Amino acid sequence: MDYKKVIQEFSHIKSVKGELTLPGDKSISHRAIIFSALAEGISRVKNLSSAEDVNTTKEIFSALGTEYDIHNDELLIKGKGLFAFKKPLTELNSGNSGTSARLITAILGAQKFDSIIMGDESLSKRPMKRVTNPLQKMGMNLTLSNDNYLPLKISAVNKLNPISYCLEVASAQVKSAVLIAGLFIDDITEVIETIPTRNHTELMLGLPIVNSEGGIIIQSSSKYIPKPQKIFVPSDISTASFFIVLTLLMKDSELIIKNVSLNPSRTGILEVLKKMGGNITIVSQSESCGELLGDLLVKSSDLFNIEIPKEIIPNIIDEIPILTIAGIFADGKFKVSDCKELRVKESDRIKSMVYNLRQFGLTVEEYEDGFEFESKELLQNEIVTFESFGDHRIAMAFSIFSLLLEQGGKINNFDCVKISNPQFIEQIKNIIG
Repeated sequence: MDYKKVIQEFSHIKSVKGELTLPGDKSISHRAIIFSALAEGISRVKNLSSAEDVNTTKEIFSALGTEYDIHNDELLIKGKGLFAFKKPLTELNSGNSGTSARLITAILGAQKFDSIIMGDESLSKRPMKRVTNPLQKMGMNLTLSNDNYLPLKISAVNKLNPISYCLEVASAQVKSAVLIAGLFIDDITEVIETIPTRNHTELMLGLPIVNSEGGIIIQSSSKYIPKPQKIFVPSDISTASFFIVLTLLMKDSELIIKNVSLNPSRTGILEVLKKMGGNITIVSQSESCGELLGDLLVKSSDLFNIEIPKEIIPNIIDEIPILTIAGIFADGKFKVSDCKELRVKESDRIKSMVYNLRQFGLTVEEYEDGFEFESKELLQNEIVTFESFGDHRIAMAFSIFSLLLEQGGKINNFDCVKISNPQFIEQIKNIIG
């Protein structure tokens, strides 16, 4: 997907005040569309993410024959069932969305027609074999370019087989793909994960989960084919994390963020920031389709860096860029490790973060699976232009950094924030004290 080469300037702000309501969680929004399309009948979805990645999932299902309507701020999705999708007339474009490509492959691989999934330049460099390997073991006929990358050719099959699969990479996308494929099989498919990952798929489908000595076992079969339902999508905690860190680091600041996802597989960022001294309080809590959500009250805080446990890394992998910004202003050494997965995101996020930190003048040690630096007094002689590398989370992380700097900063190729949060600038403007 091509983006305008926009250079966005951010000036220093003095405080954060007020209340913020953010669009729906991106991961849950993808699944709300996917499972509604698989159900026979009309589902109603409220507070769906406006991210381009989620629009990509909508467009793919539209090309497969799924129909949509808007009524009273709800998206109405007319589900096709498992096998009523139509053969697409052209290649299906996943744009920058790995979630779209990986999860929808599990559906297309069970169909009676051929199809092709492609992606933009960035997505076409991200690994797909981790998903196609288990799906091929289930009987899907999948052919990747250069054995690991998009485009992916999917050929029709007659029958799939159940498997018991232990995740080789801690990935909710791989886990979800196998569990979705299991919906097309009468016998039980199992996924075993030794390190917990996001569990939105299990919750929305109501899948049985067993904790054993060997790990967490999740089961899937045709018994759990989704039914039409009414879904309220909680606000995205990954998006909220940028505003949480900004508020914590600004003096004399206080912010309420409404209806944020509090799914335990996603709240690692809150745990880490609280251990760093962050004043973050859950002031109300409720539930929607098995997902916890609530309002967060965030106040200015003096932070200190901590040792980040290895086991929490999969839980906070998307928040590491903004957590790094918190680490710059916190006392002591900031270090992240065991996060090699950052190398295969929208950009090589380890390389992207290290480049921008050095651009500002910080001394950073880069490792294969992370990086570290010592926090120090920030001296800024001139406005720095940071590179987004076409990565929305890098762009937003260094936007927050720029807002905290006395002379502000600039972000090159800022337009990529549309991938996850097109309203980012407006949200910032709404909370400036």
